[in-house]
Amino acid sequence: MKLLIYIILGIIQGFTEPLPVSSSGHIFLFKNIFNTNIFNDLNFEIVANFGSFLAILFIFRKDIIELVTSFFKYIFKKKERKKYKDKFKYCIALIISTIPVGIVGILLKDFIENKLQNIYFLGFAFLITALMLFLIRNKNGKKEDKDITYKDAIIIGLIQMITVMPGISRSGTVLVACLLCGLSRSSALKYTFILYFPISAATMILGVSDIIEAGNLNELLIPYLSGLVAAGIVTYFTYKWLSDMVKKGKLWKFSIYCICLAIFIFIYFR
Repeated sequence: MKLLIYIILGIIQGFTEPLPVSSSGHIFLFKNIFNTNIFNDLNFEIVANFGSFLAILFIFRKDIIELVTSFFKYIFKKKERKKYKDKFKYCIALIISTIPVGIVGILLKDFIENKLQNIYFLGFAFLITALMLFLIRNKNGKKEDKDITYKDAIIIGLIQMITVMPGISRSGTVLVACLLCGLSRSSALKYTFILYFPISAATMILGVSDIIEAGNLNELLIPYLSGLVAAGIVTYFTYKWLSDMVKKGKLWKFSIYCICLAIFIFIYFR
């Protein structure tokens, strides 16, 4: 039964991580509905997130390799800098966009955990996500990867800060920010998920020590690995679906889902 539950949790993580509907918000909702200790297993959340991380890394593996190699070639091969300038600039933009949410996450961690971990706040957060997705339903800019400016990176980073609140979708918020900055849908999608890597990697690195210190890793090794695999497989196919939805301008459909989820929360937990 425990193995089955962790697989189900992995599927929930894998399905909600790429979509603009907040994976952390869904986990928090399930915690409140079922009131079981398994949903309070923060170590498993880290493991399941790693499954999603691996799936998205596989999808963008060529882009990541190209960006990393171009970044260092720009630094060390001075005679060929012009060739790698756009990729280097893209990497710097990613770093700029990451800094604000990192600072806010560190400074407000305790406040968020103590004050915002509230089921009613979660309902309002889903409504905020729904509103953002609806407002950009017809947006499709002309900027491609090479056209992203440092100003765009700062704006995206500042808007991304609100995603530290439970229920505010990170992918949805960053997609909205990218489209508001005039990026094309394909470039917005790419920037959103490549920006996912530094944030997700930092979260996992900080959580590794907690997993090791838990002391029950041998007992949960198979359930954890099963959940990780489930999360990775579902994330892969869910991203493919999201990519198609974004390119066709159908993000607004997720706003309907978030509204229905908020209504459910307000009625179920009244």
